Amino acid sequence: MDATIKKQLHQYLANIKHPVEIHAALDDQSSSKEMRALLEEIASLSNQLIFKEDISNTERTPSFALKPVGKEMGVRFAGIPMGHEFTSLVLALLQVGGHPPKVEADVIERIRQLDGDYHFDTYISLTCQNCPEVVQALNLMAVINPRIKHVMIDGGLYQEEVKARQIMAVPSIYLNGQPFGQGRMVLDEILAKLDVSGAQRDADKLNDKPVFDMLIVGGGPAASAAAIYAARKGLHTGIVADRFGGQVLDTLSIENFISVQETEGPKLVHALEQHVKSYDVDVMKLQRASALIPGELFTVQLESGASLQAKSVIIATGARWRELNVQGEQEYRNRGVAYCPHCDGPLFKGKPVAVVGGGNSGVEAAIDLAGIVSHVTLLEYDVKLRADEVLQRKLRSLRNVTVITSAQTTEVTGDGNKVNGLRYRDRLSGTEKLLALDGIFVQIGLLPNTDWLKNTVTLSARGEIEIDAHGQTSVAGVFAAGDVTTVPYKQIIIALGEGSKAALGAFDYLIRASAPTAEAEKLAA
Repeated sequence: MDATIKKQLHQYLANIKHPVEIHAALDDQSSSKEMRALLEEIASLSNQLIFKEDISNTERTPSFALKPVGKEMGVRFAGIPMGHEFTSLVLALLQVGGHPPKVEADVIERIRQLDGDYHFDTYISLTCQNCPEVVQALNLMAVINPRIKHVMIDGGLYQEEVKARQIMAVPSIYLNGQPFGQGRMVLDEILAKLDVSGAQRDADKLNDKPVFDMLIVGGGPAASAAAIYAARKGLHTGIVADRFGGQVLDTLSIENFISVQETEGPKLVHALEQHVKSYDVDVMKLQRASALIPGELFTVQLESGASLQAKSVIIATGARWRELNVQGEQEYRNRGVAYCPHCDGPLFKGKPVAVVGGGNSGVEAAIDLAGIVSHVTLLEYDVKLRADEVLQRKLRSLRNVTVITSAQTTEVTGDGNKVNGLRYRDRLSGTEKLLALDGIFVQIGLLPNTDWLKNTVTLSARGEIEIDAHGQTSVAGVFAAGDVTTVPYKQIIIALGEGSKAALGAFDYLIRASAPTAEAEKLAA
């Protein structure tokens, strides 16, 4: 750690309330030596931290557990938590040391009341930006409830375990030895899967919500901007979303957000959420809309069975990764077929992979993967790549990348357990060809999340919501913003502007809708 990080860490560790023991299981491996050096360096920054070697733990070496002095606690790191996981380590030290977590009191109580013994193993990669959310949530649960144990396992360090469990995507979560979840999961999602009865309680609470002046469906940048603008107008505002952050959560590097030279998706989402919560906005997570019913009041029905009502609605449900829709894709999803090269790339170290898609996302993925895997084959349906020239130049400079254009993917092949190849058709010659591969990364664009809106608002041929210059849809009082609409150039900064515009348009609608009619004015006179 450099001097700046040490200084910052020293300041954070000052918040520890009581002593914490760091019990390390080490041997003569270089990884153990690296772990020892890190832990001893961290322990030297606070008199509340006590470093100890623990020869009793032989399950995974190297690893270390965090415990309050004289107590058992189920927080363990089987790996060196640097990169994205360094924050997970710092938070665990603070929480084990008695620093109160920033979690609602009712959530803490639900964790305490969980009845059962839960042993979680989470397989991660240090380059995965989605993994820390899971690690931090499960660590917190282990701190709150003594019957919960959690181990973070670096898949790059424990490759034999990864191979034995055939893990090909991270984060991969196991509960008591059985698969529990895969991909990004927030604390509320994990708790909802464990506390099944809580779903009905949540639905009942939603049904009791008063009518919103403006209800925003979606949780990405467009939704955040709309909520802030609506709240600043003094409107009773709600956001209902499957997850807060949308696609931005899955974006590793952001370098075109004007005024911010460089940031990461999860950091930007955290800032957006904090900004939204600084206003009186009712944020309802883990809820997916299933229908929109127009009327004197708009009703948004949710998959949970609950319904919300509002005087105006803004749809900002964004888009999702487009799939290949070929034989074998779903069968081998997360078993060689992946959609996040940053997250899952390290699991294919030294292996041949393919990237399908020749736009910016596909070429960027190929460039990143080339530094990890043995060989990358990039397949593009068109006769040429569509990525920016600067990216294409970088791609052409890499010796372990092959580019194939005019290639139509027709099948993902496998051995029943995992991917072993990809079949494609040469669109110029018509011949079928087979590539032997261990992984396939799909990067072919986005699909708007409008399935739930069929026969409600007018959609384009591509399924995007058609809007006017004010964000108004074909239904008066229903507005839309961001990647779910026909607005070109799907960019974060454009979504923010569109969300703000839609909120202003909806505000104008509400003013006009509540204004007395000429006849009412005559009667009043």
